[in-house]
Amino acid sequence: MNWNNYFSTSIGKKIIVGATGLFLVLFLVVHAYVNAMIFWMDGGKHFTEAAGFMGGNVAVRILEIGLFAFLILHMVQGLMLASQNAKRRTQRYQVSAGNATSKWYSRSMGLLGTLILLFLILHLFHFWAPNRYGQAFDPQWTEETLYNKMLEVFSHLWVVVVYVLGCISLAWHLMHGFYSGFQTFGLATHKYKGIIRSIGVAFAIIVPAIFASMPVYLHMISNH
Repeated sequence: MNWNNYFSTSIGKKIIVGATGLFLVLFLVVHAYVNAMIFWMDGGKHFTEAAGFMGGNVAVRILEIGLFAFLILHMVQGLMLASQNAKRRTQRYQVSAGNATSKWYSRSMGLLGTLILLFLILHLFHFWAPNRYGQAFDPQWTEETLYNKMLEVFSHLWVVVVYVLGCISLAWHLMHGFYSGFQTFGLATHKYKGIIRSIGVAFAIIVPAIFASMPVYLHMISNH
């Protein structure tokens, strides 16, 4: 089998998108856990400790490189797959079946993915890039500095609104993507289909809700 040709097919692209997507789901769990440390209401002490451990862990930093590679691969293959699917739609479907055959968010994965990408660029600009720069070049930089920067950034209401909208886009993306990833690898069998779908819906609501509540909470305490 020619693997280069295989992974250029729609099935191959689905496998790449599914595999990288499931990896990113694990990342979201860890990231949500670290972010949730701010809700201890201790001035960022728990968050600072958790972020310090993640930032100073060599294994985590190596995985970070893989994360970016998987993220780029997931987005590129996902957009290519969405483009292929759009081209296959013919003019004979004059009347859209709408939700009778599929949910709107399952038909809009490319659009939702693009919105999440724009949100991610803003997030990297606000926190990841300054944090990595500070760790490398500023001897005064600490994880506590990062927490204070979060308070500063989220003191602006428009930033909070953009982040919440980004989290809503993530929720809709996960609503289809979580189940689709398991389905791609044949794990969503008839026996486990309902369970996986239910877990996917719960995950798509809970994790983005944690992310969305963080800027709202920091906005509230930064303006007191």
